[in-house]
Amino acid sequence: METPYPKLITPSKTRIGWIGIGIMGSAMVSHIIAAGYSVTVYARDLRRSKDLQTKGARTANSPKELAEMSDVVFTMVRNSNDVRSLLLGDEGILSGLKPGGVTVDMTSSKPELAREIYAEARRRDCWAVDAPVSGGDAGAREGTLAIFAGGDSEIVEWLSPVMKNMGTVTYMGGAGSGQSCKIGNQICVASNLVGLSEGIVFAEKAGLDPVKWLESVKDGAAGSAVMRLFGEMMVNRDYKATGFAEYMVKDLGMAMEVAMPGAGLSKQLVSGMVANGDGKLGIQGVISVIRRLNGIS
Repeated sequence: METPYPKLITPSKTRIGWIGIGIMGSAMVSHIIAAGYSVTVYARDLRRSKDLQTKGARTANSPKELAEMSDVVFTMVRNSNDVRSLLLGDEGILSGLKPGGVTVDMTSSKPELAREIYAEARRRDCWAVDAPVSGGDAGAREGTLAIFAGGDSEIVEWLSPVMKNMGTVTYMGGAGSGQSCKIGNQICVASNLVGLSEGIVFAEKAGLDPVKWLESVKDGAAGSAVMRLFGEMMVNRDYKATGFAEYMVKDLGMAMEVAMPGAGLSKQLVSGMVANGDGKLGIQGVISVIRRLNGIS
């Protein structure tokens, strides 16, 4: 079983490698396994892969070994430092990937790092795509993620048989374009969350029923996907992580090279969550900061 680019991807022949089996990554790769692909996973603690192994995944002992066993390697990890180590390290993915192999980084990372990885992949006669996602753990579970792809359009199209199992792919342009798109997405999401937080807290302070307030405004101009996904959770103080607050701080930090006063304020408020020890809570928990500012426990 071996189908490096440009051989057609098929579940019976294409070998998939996957690194990053957290909340979202494990759900995403589960869809690929369910579609019939041969999947190998790597994790620093292989005990975390037990559930995936019961679904049919194999394991590798290192990123390099995983790449040697794969035609396409996906990464979905914490941050740019992890991406650099896994892709460009001496024992990293590109050191083991055979010519024609493809890496797909789905981490929210730096556009300039995506371009660096692309250049090194091409030097090795391989290919690299940056494809961060939006949709949280619900989108990962349901296979409905929005996927923003950067790199060569032909490679992104070639990947579509496997990528479609995780969501809808939009090709954004050359290497790094997917990451730039995700940063813009996070600017909008964070600003929406802050506005929704203030609307809910204002309703609470005004003596309104916040659930009824949400219901009354959701179909007007104030309505949004953020309100649909997080509104009730915010009213009910349900801060279960669908995306960690500390990751949002990281993502917004990548936007600060451009004058973004609104994003800067959003970053400051979400950073307040982290400072309060809530960095592992969901991004909707930013409302807790607005509540504190208004003397609401």
